[in-house]
Amino acid sequence: MPELQSLPEPVATTVAQDVPAVRKRPKPGERRVQILQALAGMLEQPGSERITTAALAARLSVSEAALYRHFASKAQMFEGLIDFIEQSVLTLVNQIMERGAQSDTSGTQQAARIIAMVLQFGERNPGMVRVMVGDALVLENERLQQRMNQFFDKIESSLRQCLRPAAQAAGADAPTVDAQVRAAALCDLVRGRLQRHARSGFRRAPSEHLEATLALLL
Repeated sequence: MPELQSLPEPVATTVAQDVPAVRKRPKPGERRVQILQALAGMLEQPGSERITTAALAARLSVSEAALYRHFASKAQMFEGLIDFIEQSVLTLVNQIMERGAQSDTSGTQQAARIIAMVLQFGERNPGMVRVMVGDALVLENERLQQRMNQFFDKIESSLRQCLRPAAQAAGADAPTVDAQVRAAALCDLVRGRLQRHARSGFRRAPSEHLEATLALLL
């Protein structure tokens, strides 16, 4: 599962005591990644309050001005996390659907794999979960929550696309409506599981009893 890549640890070297240590300047783009990593790490702290740029700068041992050389605002930093969520998850959704079509995997199985993948992404990226469910976006720019709503709309649309052929094959009277209802229920399941994961301080795994739950819904 893709994650924000950790930067390599600096190699320790022995220097003469009278030679001052030289602070290495980050490579182009490296500081942006460090800022996003630090923000995601702070979001992983259960019960953490609204994150300020001052606290983020202190975590990185830089000035707030240094943050704004890479991001015009804190909203832009959150957009960087949302970009990562969208690229990671939606790319995998497309791969599941493409491979399913190539291997004649049923739409129901594809939908189950999409649900499992999204929840596994949340387990492996707890800081991102607080962005996905909106907890970290309270009092932030409204467009951030709108982007996350659109993200889940895309997940639901993909589920609907998977489930319509399955409804037709099962002889449903209104396969389109059947697929819409099931896709909406599954998307609600995902959001609810992720919300519970965040509210439990990341103790309750979102994939808990998932197979049995999906058996009831699919």
